[in-house]
Amino acid sequence: MNLFELPARLGGEEVTEILWETPDLRVERIVSAGQASPEGFWYDQEEDEWVSVLEGEGEVEFPGGEKRRLKRGDTLFLPAHLRHRVSFTTARPPCVWLCVFGRRDGRADSR
Repeated sequence: MNLFELPARLGGEEVTEILWETPDLRVERIVSAGQASPEGFWYDQEEDEWVSVLEGEGEVEFPGGEKRRLKRGDTLFLPAHLRHRVSFTTARPPCVWLCVFGRRDGRADSR
């Protein structure tokens, strides 16, 4: 797999691919083409998440209105239970996220 090669069809939905997974760690590539979290929706994850934007741009919003714009090469660490949402992604070029999910305490996710 090439991390920069886009899926053949980019429709109205994000494309999420699990690249590698163990009981304690998951690596995903997410391709967003203008999608954002639904208004009023907040992620509140059991896992820590490290994210990097490989291409395009994306914006992560936090309760209280703070926003963090991520461009190509930028990274962000989101500890477990830090509420956040994706408020913006570029459509052209699509926003390509590389996300690593895990738990610092070493316990596997119960999903």
